[in-house]
Amino acid sequence: MTVTIVGAQLGDEGKGGVVDLYGDTADVVARYQGGDNAGHTVVHDGEKYKLSLVPSGAVRGKIGVLGNGCVINPRTLFDEIEALQEKGLDPDVRVAERAHVILPFHRVLDGIEEDVKSEDDQEVGTTGRGIGPTYEDKAGRRGVRIGDLLDPDVLRDRLEYVVPQKRALIEDVYGADVSDLDDPDAFDVDALFEEFREIGERLAEQNMTVNASAFLTDAMADGETVMFEGAQGTIIDIDHGNYPYVTSSNPTAGGAAVGTGLSPNVIAEGEIIGIVKGYLTRVGSGPLPTELGGVEGDTPGYDKQGDGENEELATYIREEGGEYGTVTGRPRRVGWLDMPMLRHSARVNGFTGLAINHIDVLAGLDEVKIGHSYELDGEELLAMPPTTEEWGRCEATFKTFDGWDDVDWAAVAEEGYDAIPENARTYLEYISDELDAPIYAVGVGPGREETVVVETPTDAP
Repeated sequence: MTVTIVGAQLGDEGKGGVVDLYGDTADVVARYQGGDNAGHTVVHDGEKYKLSLVPSGAVRGKIGVLGNGCVINPRTLFDEIEALQEKGLDPDVRVAERAHVILPFHRVLDGIEEDVKSEDDQEVGTTGRGIGPTYEDKAGRRGVRIGDLLDPDVLRDRLEYVVPQKRALIEDVYGADVSDLDDPDAFDVDALFEEFREIGERLAEQNMTVNASAFLTDAMADGETVMFEGAQGTIIDIDHGNYPYVTSSNPTAGGAAVGTGLSPNVIAEGEIIGIVKGYLTRVGSGPLPTELGGVEGDTPGYDKQGDGENEELATYIREEGGEYGTVTGRPRRVGWLDMPMLRHSARVNGFTGLAINHIDVLAGLDEVKIGHSYELDGEELLAMPPTTEEWGRCEATFKTFDGWDDVDWAAVAEEGYDAIPENARTYLEYISDELDAPIYAVGVGPGREETVVVETPTDAP
């Protein structure tokens, strides 16, 4: 069977922890989109692992597959594998030959393009990892794929075609001199060829490359359970998110089929678990109707820290939840849970279950709110409007819940769902009812053992 893990919000919901939680029931964990912009943190035996490319299941000894929908920075891939090996792990990671390669010039261009957008207040808030430019080359049919690294002649041809275009872009459009860049070799065909030819040899020697579609199909035919791990979240999906403040791929459940080469029927016949953080955060610009307190440089119209109406509360939640980007370290904007956003996510993905994280962070507050609906031009909206401009004009209408006490959350996790404070259960059950999906797990701390497990997806009816 299959289990697909999908972020229901803006990409920092705790997906890695849920993959880790249910990982023992899976044999293979496959990433289906994104690249090393996807920070996920896994806590195992008191050790914290911060990963951005290697699938979370590697910490538990599962086979990890980076599907054809991913974009791969080989430098990051090998660095993460070596870091895990230094901690005594032996990660088994396979890479789809159809996946595209992030080359050094993609990272350079990503930084330059984001700087240009920031001058016009159109900054997306990218991680600068070259993700967008790599997907652009993929769509433009000028990309370099993992399989190309295995054939030196093909690799040379690909580089000789694309690198002059990138040099011209730097020099003629952005007016920069390649020789003045921090990494001029990023635009040198010979230097790139030598580095990535050696990477291809290393991938081949370690038997890391696969036809992801065939590999995963064969695994399922052998009775193995495959877990699909999405990066980022639904609201930054390039098709279904708040464009242009989006990533360059499809984190939604449909992306699991496209990004691995399996039939949509395979995904639909399995479990699709929506991961929800008990409040809302985001890194970067874009609307956030339930925002409590802003972040300088990210929140539109926000000039300096400390001038938001609910800044103290936002700061409290940010500090209690450690709300800083895993990859970038940037402070996240903080808001109340946004139900119109979640209704949109549920419709797009078809959640069969929910994992709701971080309710412990909200403990001790007198009251907790949820944005139940929006008001736009005098009309009540129960789900996000299709355009970002309309979303930016939405005013949230809130539903208020009584707060709950801070308790011994480790004991709660051990005792089970009924041990969760009653007011918190009321909050959780409202979310479940609104999304018409049962609660499978409730995160009450960062560790795997700090999760209330209600249902294991492989055991679900």
